Amino acid sequence: MVTRYDESKSTMPDTGSIARATSVVDSMSKGPSDDRIHQTWVNSDRSVPVRFVRPFVRFTEIAASSGIVLLVAAVVALIWANGPFGDSYDRFWHTHFELSIGGLHFSESLKHVVNDGLMAIFFFVVGLEIKRELVVGDLKDRKHAALPAIAALGGMIVPALIFVAFVAGTGGEATRGWGIPMATDIAFSIGVISLLGSRVSAGAKLFLLALAIADDIGAIAVIAIFYTTDLSLGYLAAAIGGLGLVYVAQRVGIRALGFYWVLGIGVWFLVFESGVHATLAGVALGLLTPVGAWYSDAEYFQRSRWILSRYDLESATPRSRERVDSSALTLAAIARESVSPLDRLERSLHPWSAFAVVPIFALANAGVRVVDVDFVAVASSAVSLGVGVGLVVGKLAGISLFTWIAVRTGIGKLPKRTGWRDIFGLAAIAGIGFTVSLFITELAFESEILVSQAKIGIFIGSGLAGVIGYSILRSAKTPEEKIEEGRQLLGIEGAETAEAPPVS
Repeated sequence: MVTRYDESKSTMPDTGSIARATSVVDSMSKGPSDDRIHQTWVNSDRSVPVRFVRPFVRFTEIAASSGIVLLVAAVVALIWANGPFGDSYDRFWHTHFELSIGGLHFSESLKHVVNDGLMAIFFFVVGLEIKRELVVGDLKDRKHAALPAIAALGGMIVPALIFVAFVAGTGGEATRGWGIPMATDIAFSIGVISLLGSRVSAGAKLFLLALAIADDIGAIAVIAIFYTTDLSLGYLAAAIGGLGLVYVAQRVGIRALGFYWVLGIGVWFLVFESGVHATLAGVALGLLTPVGAWYSDAEYFQRSRWILSRYDLESATPRSRERVDSSALTLAAIARESVSPLDRLERSLHPWSAFAVVPIFALANAGVRVVDVDFVAVASSAVSLGVGVGLVVGKLAGISLFTWIAVRTGIGKLPKRTGWRDIFGLAAIAGIGFTVSLFITELAFESEILVSQAKIGIFIGSGLAGVIGYSILRSAKTPEEKIEEGRQLLGIEGAETAEAPPVS
């Protein structure tokens, strides 16, 4: 726990100390870059960081990189499941995992450990993103949030209705899959958008991101309400009590993340035992994470400057090492608490979620065996068609229609530099419903046949949606091409200009 600064119990430095500290800060600002100020093994000149680590770090910073890793994991799963060693795929992911601590007992297959356990980290990061957008992001302003929220609503309702229309005649368990084509995969969608560069405006990119966030909120609500079975009110009440304890701990000022990790794991286990899907514990904990820092930017600068100003005095004392170390630890604590817990957690967990958790999930769930089955018959089944058409046609029609209604009624306004062709392209790309669609498939169906049909529909539908959306947006002109086109219409030469007359 880091308590707030109490000026009544401390003596602030004099004007000369502040001036010296300011000069130190100024000299540091003119010095080397951040990665040279704080040197670690990663930014050293050793061969391993230079050849392997830093190129990988640069790769992870590319917008499309998480989508590429996810696609590779899905392809590996398909090859594994359909190769000569395909039987090992099911055997591996159905390996049983057991853990007993006192009277608590956890026993699930490795696949369920991934879906119920690891995916809680993914949904925790989703909860963090939703909380940030609701408090300080695009969803904070009702006018800005209205258009993508309404568009997302259309992108959930129409695909679900299309799916129901396809499977209405089959009845039974198949009707439970109506939530599968409602989802939008953020990693793949943003990856496709990043390939288009400046052809897609910043406003259009933010529209798609806000739409995907609103879509996530809808998917989470659907999972919580419609895909919860065998509800245990006792465990559920205990889980809610645990979340309440998290809230109270934040209010009284407990800042140690270790405390919340222990409490969060306990909440996850209680939700798991309650019958509500355990990943929703991650969402709830993410929504409870504070957005604000303990110290403001001004407080951070003031306290840091004061500590730095004392270095000359402390280093000259007999016990200089202890004093300097103590000041350094205090400075580190102040720096840490000057960044909000949400930002710290999102920055640390997002790479693990994007490049480890989600690819492992795809590896465990995307392995559909098609070698020994009639692929054409499976792909043309009511479930496959319902999912595929729902993702391709439902998303495109639902998002476009609801966006048009919102704009016509004055509820929303199209982003700058965004026309209806952009909306159609973004709506099509939103039909890439890979990760969450696979997740809902596992919740909706127990029949392996229906699971395989739904997954094939997801693969085909998501692929077509990505190609259609990319093609629509690719046909748009870049700002540079529009300027050049305007020059040509006005008869203005582009690069060539008349020579200036000599100056006499």
